[in-house]
Amino acid sequence: MRVGSVAARYTEALFELARERGVLDEVAADVEALGREVDDPDVRAFLMSARVPLAEKARRLEAFRGTFHQLTYNFVRLLLDKRRLDVLPELAAAFRRRQLAERGAVQGVVESARPLATEQIDALADVLGRRLGKEVLLEGRVVPELVGGARIIVQNRMIDRSVQGGLQDLEQRLRRAPLPTA
Repeated sequence: MRVGSVAARYTEALFELARERGVLDEVAADVEALGREVDDPDVRAFLMSARVPLAEKARRLEAFRGTFHQLTYNFVRLLLDKRRLDVLPELAAAFRRRQLAERGAVQGVVESARPLATEQIDALADVLGRRLGKEVLLEGRVVPELVGGARIIVQNRMIDRSVQGGLQDLEQRLRRAPLPTA
């Protein structure tokens, strides 16, 4: 998921506070739970709706007071008070990305025409990790349109070794090639 600059700033603030106070694991668990909650279309629509009064949203968020760490609850209330609840859908992904960065790791996706075995994904992650100098965690995704091969996306970089990518490259080279004159 793409993370906007506002969400990234709020996430960084929450992460740093949680680390300073020694409650990073608790806050991370809360953020994951909150992310699952906000993934529900009805909950998201409720929280993002301009028609729902802030007081009603505050009552709904009050349910988290007993289950979330106080820092997480205060953070969510701050987002409500600042009218920044639009940060919530991106928060879990941004927090996960920040945790990975803290330990020198990055997340990526390997797309293939058929499902890859865990060993294949791990081998790709190992090779990429050595190349990037970081731990790489890859998630496998099936994209039948690739026909064969694989496409890997890590850190805004794409390595396309798919049949579809090769055909597109060939098409571009043929279009640029000069035609012989008779």
